[in-house]
Amino acid sequence: MSLDFKILKTRGDARRATMTLPHAAVETPVFMPVGTVASVKAVPQHLLEELDARIILGNTYHLYLRPGHELIRRMGGLHRFMSWPRALLTDSGGFQVFSLNALRKVTEEGVEFRSHLDGSKHFFSPEHSMDVQIALGSDIAMAFDECTEYPADYERARRSLDTTLRWAERSKRHFDAHKNERPWEQSVGGRGQGVEDQAACFVGLTPNLFGIVQGGMYKDLRRESAERLVEMDFPGYAIGGLSVGEPRELTREVIAETLPYLPADKPRYVMGVGYPDEIVEYASMGVDMMDCVLPTRAARHGLLFTSEGRLNIKNKKFAEDQGPPDPECSCMVCRRYTRAYLRHLMTAQEPLSAVLNTVHNLAFYLETMAKVRAGIIGG
Repeated sequence: MSLDFKILKTRGDARRATMTLPHAAVETPVFMPVGTVASVKAVPQHLLEELDARIILGNTYHLYLRPGHELIRRMGGLHRFMSWPRALLTDSGGFQVFSLNALRKVTEEGVEFRSHLDGSKHFFSPEHSMDVQIALGSDIAMAFDECTEYPADYERARRSLDTTLRWAERSKRHFDAHKNERPWEQSVGGRGQGVEDQAACFVGLTPNLFGIVQGGMYKDLRRESAERLVEMDFPGYAIGGLSVGEPRELTREVIAETLPYLPADKPRYVMGVGYPDEIVEYASMGVDMMDCVLPTRAARHGLLFTSEGRLNIKNKKFAEDQGPPDPECSCMVCRRYTRAYLRHLMTAQEPLSAVLNTVHNLAFYLETMAKVRAGIIGG
């Protein structure tokens, strides 16, 4: 049995649902914090639990290079390795390989690339990406795809899409044949499981593979990609290839154009977006899942998201400001610390600055989605 996705309420195009995965029941629409190298930067796992994050991301490319997926398998899987008892989604590595640019060579078989760490040569095929993600033991894995750059002409997008669709078939075939070779049974119980014992995982549920819609910024290619992926019958679908430099309005147009071709009874995930107002808008359009490095990356540079808009805590005007970062926020940072103190930490380059700023930003994003879910139910 794969994931269980139950729609509880709709309001317009927005959907309120529960997605039951092997390690957690996730309430959607959901924002998923990004934990690239088995860590959401600057935030320990117990604080993520206090923020009520039910699902976070791991990065296949980075974890493959360091510490290595076979090491993580021997440690009992990524959940046990990083002491995270709730759900995990791993990307395929396709976007990271795409971003290497001159360090990669794409063929029908897969992608040859050089490590950004030491220049060593590696090769990712759809089958190898699946093997790595199965070793990691994530609740949701992603099909291996080629992300098209922006701008890309029609012929380039066409060739890339054809490759991605063939890779999707190979990914699904290999994943379905090997998905039960996961390390989860070894990781149940024992130390390092956080506040929830991993023995409480949803027995009988298996890992899931989502397909990824590509096609550049061309509506007909996006439609074809969605329709052909639906024929392959994945348990969920993602819209990829966005946030690669295109104007924000074009991002919205591609999402709006693609959503009608994805099944209404399965999760719909937009990868790599966005600002708080954008994730609210995408949820209202019928998107169930979103992720972005923005709240953590912005926090490390002193940018806070608040009910009053974006706040640059480095600004000198906050030097003696005794107010909380966000007067409407009840997170652990806003309940205890002042803007003046957070500015001091930034200017002093104290590591605690990144911790507190990131906790607040994640709390703001997660609470934003909680309000969206409540709004769908209550109107």
